[in-house]
Amino acid sequence: MGNVSIAFKKFLTNKNTVTVVGVLLMIVVLYVGYNYKINSKLNPQSVPYAVQKLDPKTKITKDMIGTTEVPPAMLKGNPITDARNIINRYVNADTCIPAGSLFYEGSVVNLSELPDSIIYEYPEDQVLVNMAVNTTNTYGNKIYPGNYIDIYLKIVKEVEEGTSTPTTSASSTDKIMLGKLLENVKVLDVVDANGDSVFENLDEKRTPAQIIFAVPEEYHILLRKTMYLRTYEATLIPVPTAESLKKNPGEVAVSNTELKDFINEITVWTDDTTSTLPTGNLQNTQ
Repeated sequence: MGNVSIAFKKFLTNKNTVTVVGVLLMIVVLYVGYNYKINSKLNPQSVPYAVQKLDPKTKITKDMIGTTEVPPAMLKGNPITDARNIINRYVNADTCIPAGSLFYEGSVVNLSELPDSIIYEYPEDQVLVNMAVNTTNTYGNKIYPGNYIDIYLKIVKEVEEGTSTPTTSASSTDKIMLGKLLENVKVLDVVDANGDSVFENLDEKRTPAQIIFAVPEEYHILLRKTMYLRTYEATLIPVPTAESLKKNPGEVAVSNTELKDFINEITVWTDDTTSTLPTGNLQNTQ
């Protein structure tokens, strides 16, 4: 047994033996590495593809995606290889994905990356409202998307005092009603006159023209009534609050029922044409 051990040690320490073993190991390593590289290029890989044509801004659901086997060597241009990175995302606004096409980075985006994502992000039971603003009543452009505001209403009515005579005329004075109409309104976006988000590109100094938010239909109608007033001069005034800093911001609500009742009272039909007007969900305004 000792002789075998000595002979084995001599075999391992022989330079020729070490050289041969080393060469054989190198051949094995090269062979394994070469085969792995070839197989990685040729063995098909399962990748997702569109089973139907997907138009811009389409939300991609599971039933819109199929899988196919593609050799990795043919996957060019950063295709998305995991369907989990596609489901519930959106086709980019400037992209149309043909049926049978793979999904590529850049053609699939998150909702927030769509240029008009505001249209998709408000509660389904609410209605979008755009309210005219300017730099002054946004406190020097300090009202940002995500902020909460209260909406005040100023109503001015010119009333005549006294009676006129051939030598005198009746004088007039302004009566003003002012109060908080709605509270806890979340700002969704602030846009300029071109409809571009004011804060989308901070390198450009854009002037605010509209604040966009969403409220329940009842409040939407209430705001529209004030916007369409003609006999009265009505002004909606946004006032920023610290509501967004709270852990649980309050729900949008009417703050002043007297103002609400007054608006509803002065925005109804007051002549005999009511009998010929259609009925239903129409909201009569002055």
